Amino acid sequence: MSEQVNAVTLYRSPTCACCHEYAGYLEGKLGSTVEVVNKADLSGIKAEYGIPENVQSCHTVDWGDYFVEGHVPYEVVQQLLAAEPEIAGIALPGMPSGSPGMPGEKTEAWQVYAVHEDGSVEEFTSF
Repeated sequence: MSEQVNAVTLYRSPTCACCHEYAGYLEGKLGSTVEVVNKADLSGIKAEYGIPENVQSCHTVDWGDYFVEGHVPYEVVQQLLAAEPEIAGIALPGMPSGSPGMPGEKTEAWQVYAVHEDGSVEEFTSF
């Protein structure tokens, strides 16, 4: 496992419970602590990483060379890190039911998007 897999920082609103759940999910997968940074306003973080509004979620993870936006399953993060594509990051928009950190059942495939440095978006994978 590369170092960047274990060096992750999650930016979240201090009042968002599902973000806390997602951090715990990642810690379980990584076997290490996820640094959690509470911010009342995440708009600056989203702008800094160039995350288009239409693919934003409730939290942003800095994962070394990439950002991971939202409740992306760890298996998809592993695909990203193994492929090392020329993109800024990946995003699972919204807060889909049953996704890691979210309650409920998974009712449909989740579309995870690749976000390019210029802000353009295309499908990365369906999970």
